[in-house]
Amino acid sequence: MSGYISLTYSDLLLASVFLVINGALSIWLHLGLERKLAVAAFRMTVQLILVGMLLKSLFSILSPWLTLLVAVIMLLFAGREIWARQEHRLHGVWGYGLGTGAMAFAGAGITVIALISMIGTDPWWTPRFALPLLGMVLGNTMTGVSLALDTLHTTVRRERVAIEAQLLLGADRWSALRPALRRALRAGFMPIINAMAATGVVSIPGMMTGQILSGVDPTEAVKYQLLVMFLIGGATGLGVLLASYGSVWRLTDERHRLRLERLTAAKE
Repeated sequence: MSGYISLTYSDLLLASVFLVINGALSIWLHLGLERKLAVAAFRMTVQLILVGMLLKSLFSILSPWLTLLVAVIMLLFAGREIWARQEHRLHGVWGYGLGTGAMAFAGAGITVIALISMIGTDPWWTPRFALPLLGMVLGNTMTGVSLALDTLHTTVRRERVAIEAQLLLGADRWSALRPALRRALRAGFMPIINAMAATGVVSIPGMMTGQILSGVDPTEAVKYQLLVMFLIGGATGLGVLLASYGSVWRLTDERHRLRLERLTAAKE
């Protein structure tokens, strides 16, 4: 079977029944998750409908400035998620700016390179290709960066005494914080490593599934999925490295002292 298959609202309503069953089970088992489940489903539905309407308009207008505006908004919201997911974050503008900047440099930079040199759309910023690709890359980079920073800051606070002891004994800041940095990098890399290891045998990714359902030859769908996974892996790795090393630099000074007063708890 080939060709695009159109879904009706009754199809979506039928699919939502399974979510309603989960809510009923939460009530029955006294889990207290039914309200959160309902709110999350409602938010997802509203957001996707609005995004769909916005993208439809962008595709018809074909404006580089509107495409750039949407891309910037996506970056800012992703940066907000990185900031919010940290139990302890850098104080002031660094708390938002470091993770957002690392993600933007890695995610947006690699996406632009892919659009120009690999996908080759004309123009390269065509929103039909640029925005979905940027969204996939940013979403995964955001997860990696937030996990790395949260792990790094939590580890540094927990092992403060050991780190300061090494600094007092003459170790430089990079040597003293190397164990915490290594743990943060592993945490940041792990989601994309697991995703790549499971792709194909355990799961067929959403992009590849969508292309196959719309009638694209499976071998072509595989090529695009490999391209996307390589881009996501590269952007995630680069973003995690930049954010983690930048945070270590910020949490110390030129005299190789630990500056934990630059961290603040999320509740503050």
